[in-house]
Amino acid sequence: MKRWTVVFRALANINRLKIIGFLSDGRKMNVGDIAESLKISFKATSSHLAMLKNLDVLEAQGMAGHVFYSLNPQMPNDFRKILNHILK
Repeated sequence: MKRWTVVFRALANINRLKIIGFLSDGRKMNVGDIAESLKISFKATSSHLAMLKNLDVLEAQGMAGHVFYSLNPQMPNDFRKILNHILK
């Protein structure tokens, strides 16, 4: 039950859902591009990305002085099941 609380808390924020939506087509985006798309601060965006990365929903890769985020193909099954329903 505790795990589901973590999962639903992570997905209960519209900006985190939008980030997942942006990355659902396989693209990679950096913090600045995501912040601009969401129209929120760099700091708030970084916080959302850190949460999703810590839960293994996202993966990060450094390139050309930036960190690019993408959906983690090895994300936990509980997130994968819910996201499959949300992203349809």
